[in-house]
Amino acid sequence: MGTLGKAFADAFGLLWNLDPSLVETVALTLQVTLAALVIALLIGVPLGAGVGLARRLPGRWLLVPLIYTGMGLPPVVVGLFTYLILSNQGPLGGLGWLFTPVGMIVAQTIIALPLVVGLTMAAVQGIDPSLPVQMLSLGATRRQVAGVTLLEARVGVTAAVVAAYGAIISEVGAVMLVGGNIEGETRVLTTAIVLETRRGNFALALALGIILLGIAFLTNFAFHRLQVRQGVR
Repeated sequence: MGTLGKAFADAFGLLWNLDPSLVETVALTLQVTLAALVIALLIGVPLGAGVGLARRLPGRWLLVPLIYTGMGLPPVVVGLFTYLILSNQGPLGGLGWLFTPVGMIVAQTIIALPLVVGLTMAAVQGIDPSLPVQMLSLGATRRQVAGVTLLEARVGVTAAVVAAYGAIISEVGAVMLVGGNIEGETRVLTTAIVLETRRGNFALALALGIILLGIAFLTNFAFHRLQVRQGVR
């Protein structure tokens, strides 16, 4: 109980004093996770909607299980794959993204993308199948059909956003492998917690964990409120 109490005190002290290293770590955490989320949404929502609407898509019998498999990818495996791709011997090694925030964004995008695609697809499939048919019969384009269908499935799509962000903000294995946990450059809250735990600074590690939980709660609370408002309308 004493350790936990000290952790809360340390967390409050770090926040109250606006510790520069903490601010930098929190800022990088938000930068990496939000960038990965936006990229995953820009790619995953249209892709998930397309697969959900195309009931007779060739190869769908294989594509859908692959999407569901991707939703359960172990983050450390994603980190290893990304590391090999971005290493000097990898196909993208010339970009110099390894051990940089950009490389971390790539890894977290790969983690979030299947979740966005799979949950968006499920949300779209839950819409009345007669709706797209009726819209097409009235002369709507396929893009318009997709837009209206996504609007109807907005609660499920918001759930995809929440799930994807929850997965990447709590992720440590992939960003540790790809980012390297370099102080002032690629250290985020999750990797800082691992580092301080290994050093035996349990109170500080718990303090960082409390701050991470606070950020996760606030962001997910905002997404939840958006979901509730969308569901009411």
